[in-house]
Amino acid sequence: MGAVQIHPTAIVAPGAALEEGVSVGPYSLIGEHVSIGAGTRVGSHCVIDGHTRIGPDNHFYRFCSIGGIPQDKKYGGEPTALEIGSGNTFREYVTINTGTVQDVGTTRVGDDNWIMAYVHIAHDCQIGSHVVMANGVQLAGHIHVGDWAILGGLSAVHQFVRIGAHAMVGGTSSIRQDIPPYMIGAGDPFRPVGINSEGLGRRGFTAADILVLKQAYKALYRRQLSVEQAIPALEALQAEHPNETAAVQALVDFLRTSERGIVRP
Repeated sequence: MGAVQIHPTAIVAPGAALEEGVSVGPYSLIGEHVSIGAGTRVGSHCVIDGHTRIGPDNHFYRFCSIGGIPQDKKYGGEPTALEIGSGNTFREYVTINTGTVQDVGTTRVGDDNWIMAYVHIAHDCQIGSHVVMANGVQLAGHIHVGDWAILGGLSAVHQFVRIGAHAMVGGTSSIRQDIPPYMIGAGDPFRPVGINSEGLGRRGFTAADILVLKQAYKALYRRQLSVEQAIPALEALQAEHPNETAAVQALVDFLRTSERGIVRP
């Protein structure tokens, strides 16, 4: 993969650990508690500091600020952390903060995510894999985003909200409650309008899976059931369609653990 390449104007602290093939561009700064996996590229004018561990094959475009301290008045200088997986793309001016001791203490970003310009990921967020965040998405603290979720540009998410796997959020949305898996919608406040059928088909869900999930959506929203009433209705749907039970189970599990309540049409 080749030797580490550090531009003469970059500053890499003595304690930093850079694996083979890492490149660090002009005027970038790498802190002493940072480790960077093989093949990761750091563009010009980036700052990566804090207790930050980065996996292989990531790409940070210019002016990213990664591993900064939380924007939380309760933060008292504790050595909280940031963990980033592999194969992620972070475009210009992305900011990601470390965690706080009021939560798990670690902000996490998974693998193969596409994070566009000016996105902010605050302290203690837990981001899955294959997530897309368009320009200007703003995540407050303690937010969980499931695998394959897509967030449209300039959307804002309230702290402690969870966004389920495969959900799709239209641009400029304001999200104040949990979005269950598979939902698609938009608005201020966000309103679901159906199942992300197109995205699910691209990711290998069968036509039968998608049909049952559409029935689940109707049970959850069209029948105007509470979450407590919807769960047994979805379990009954699973019993009727045993071959598609796994797809519905993700929705049931999400509803059981929702604390902020779910978005409504």
